[in-house]
Amino acid sequence: MSKHKILIVDDEVNLTKMLKLNLDETNKFDTRILNDGKLAIDLVKEFMPDLVLLDVMMPDIQGNEIADQILQDDEIKHIKIIFLTAIVTKNEIPEESKTIGGRKFIAKPVKADDLITTIEEVLAG
Repeated sequence: MSKHKILIVDDEVNLTKMLKLNLDETNKFDTRILNDGKLAIDLVKEFMPDLVLLDVMMPDIQGNEIADQILQDDEIKHIKIIFLTAIVTKNEIPEESKTIGGRKFIAKPVKADDLITTIEEVLAG
């Protein structure tokens, strides 16, 4: 069984390392990390992940801008996106509407079980 390819784009270096470690431990994912949002589109095109975990707020470019670029590019628009955010907490939004721009999001701090469950749901859908 081949592993799903996941790209984590977040400016928080320690967070991306922790998320990669959690995902790699499952042995289900081939994971890469990127801490510079400006380079995201180039790496998406090179790596061709099945899913991008994308921070909403980064200093160089906003996650929604990266998502828009992905959606507008025929070569990569099929790639699924899950937003990571510290803007809201899980408890501030009803369970059925945990989306940003119609895409699932995971509130920081991220729990490994929630991360893996959400990734599997999005990849299955």
